[in-house]
Amino acid sequence: MNTRLTRTLASATFALATLCGLAFVGTGVTHLLDHGAVCVQTGFWTNAPLADPLPIGSGVQASASAARLCRSSPSVGQRAAELGSELPWLLFGTLALLFFSQLLKAVLEQGPFTESVSRRLSALGWFVTAGTLLTGLVAGWSQSWLVGSMAPIVGSGPTLTGPLVLVLGGLAAVIMGKIMREGVRMREDLEGTI
Repeated sequence: MNTRLTRTLASATFALATLCGLAFVGTGVTHLLDHGAVCVQTGFWTNAPLADPLPIGSGVQASASAARLCRSSPSVGQRAAELGSELPWLLFGTLALLFFSQLLKAVLEQGPFTESVSRRLSALGWFVTAGTLLTGLVAGWSQSWLVGSMAPIVGSGPTLTGPLVLVLGGLAAVIMGKIMREGVRMREDLEGTI
């Protein structure tokens, strides 16, 4: 096992988690202090011919070519919904990187084929699987609500957004964690009989 590479990866992962956490806090603070327009992308009008005016709320500007809606004086709910489509993914990334950093730390301290490492790998997998779905639902709901608040006819309802392929990676980590746990048990049984 290359401990120098693992130590470097653990340090880099922790540094990335710290940067994501700072981006989370910075994005939240700057959006709370910002008094500018709130904009949202929607795919509702992307392929529609627009002979009639768009069915948008008062005070909303729309760009049909980009399917982009903007409100120059948003409500508190609209500003929160804009944050709801950005902040959950930053929080998810921060926590996933922290889980991975802890996994690498356990590998350095105990070796790769231990009970602790297999448990941490499974925990990381479950977090990525459930976290991707929950984060995608929160971000999708926030975006749908924001679009619906600017163009009431659209009302597409909650959707899942984001890289949903991460669910497969999370499930693979859960399975690998269970395989590693069985391998650790088999090795302990073999050592006990010798």
